[in-house]
Amino acid sequence: MGNERVDFVDSVVIIVKGGDGGNGAVSFRREKYVPKGGPDGGDGGDGGYVYLLANPQLSSLTHLMEEDKYFAENGKHGAGKKRHGRNGKDLIIEVPVGTIVKDARTGEVIADLDEPWKVVCVARGGKGGRGNVHFKSPTRRAPRIAEKGEKGERRLIELELKILADAGLVGYPNVGKSSIISRLSNARPKIANYPFTTLIPNLGVVRVAPGKEFVLADVPGLIEGAADGRGLGNLFLKHVERCHVLVHVLDASGMEGRDPVDDYFRIREELEKYSKELAKKEEIVVANKIDLLSLDEREKLGERLEKETGKKVVLTSAVTGEGLEELKGIIWSKISASRKVIYGGKRPERLKLPRPAPVWRKLPQKVDLKVVKLKDGEYEVISEALRVWLERFDINEKDQRLMILEVLEKSGLDDALRKAGVSEGDTVYVGSFAFEYVKEG
Repeated sequence: MGNERVDFVDSVVIIVKGGDGGNGAVSFRREKYVPKGGPDGGDGGDGGYVYLLANPQLSSLTHLMEEDKYFAENGKHGAGKKRHGRNGKDLIIEVPVGTIVKDARTGEVIADLDEPWKVVCVARGGKGGRGNVHFKSPTRRAPRIAEKGEKGERRLIELELKILADAGLVGYPNVGKSSIISRLSNARPKIANYPFTTLIPNLGVVRVAPGKEFVLADVPGLIEGAADGRGLGNLFLKHVERCHVLVHVLDASGMEGRDPVDDYFRIREELEKYSKELAKKEEIVVANKIDLLSLDEREKLGERLEKETGKKVVLTSAVTGEGLEELKGIIWSKISASRKVIYGGKRPERLKLPRPAPVWRKLPQKVDLKVVKLKDGEYEVISEALRVWLERFDINEKDQRLMILEVLEKSGLDDALRKAGVSEGDTVYVGSFAFEYVKEG
């Protein structure tokens, strides 16, 4: 049991989507003395991208549990005078360092954000559609043709984080650690006056301010001999080993028949026996349950503890809340300073965002097609490749419809219709458009 590894995993599944590309514009020049100006419709802007950014100030994924859809901005549509639509704004989602990014459907690992400010693109935006200025030709001088923007990439991703507590509450059983963590964080441990201890550590996320948080671990109460394998304490000492700071909680009331000063040094002995490095960690000494003492008793105990331990002591009551805000501030200041040493400075002013090509499907110039009989006198043209054309152009617009039908003719539409048994006067559907079949002379 002493060699068993304990990991605490936080995970969340979210939908991310790049912005859709803006549509190209159909527009013509309107100039004085030029009665028939040429096409000047501009292109649509590209959709925004979705990125994940590893922020060392975050400790959990709880901020992503409030919603499950994260969409970047769509690109703006093009306009006349060859005006290009604005690109959609990118969306940057911040996650803790150490977050593993997976495809939720396949389980494939997309990225391991194991370094501060590391960034990965998880959903590309769609490319903006071309305006009618691109479709002018010797035989098509005034094209009323423009492309719709491509849809942005949509993915279901799973974020998984192995939670490492930033601060660990240590001390004897029944000193009020569970009560403190329930008041400071979102954890809701089962609290009772047990003679034993919490069987598993409770982890809680403490929010100091937006973008500033830390994980507080209520480690199962240590007992003498924990470092040698007695009880469950040694199992979780491994977890506390990775904390930035230890919060040593003492029972100020003495109601358990123990002296808080003696308790302090006995727990310190267990920590030092387990790991010299662990014993060197930053430590905050907390005298809890001061609501059971008179003002004079509190003052005397505080002075005695500071003299014996050589450390500043925070007096708290998990029942009344007294001293807890001060304690939270002290814990955060020590964690924040430790993170700066480990991870360096602030967020870079300019992030290097990877920019893969936007989503854009090539238009096939020939399509595999088949004709399906719906009922007597009605047929439908079916083709997977045709779908790209129908999603890119509006078949109900004459010029765009003629362009699509031209592609279908080159792909053998007439032969396919005859093989299917289409007769003159029958109705043929291509997407949302229907036409009457007329045999060629």
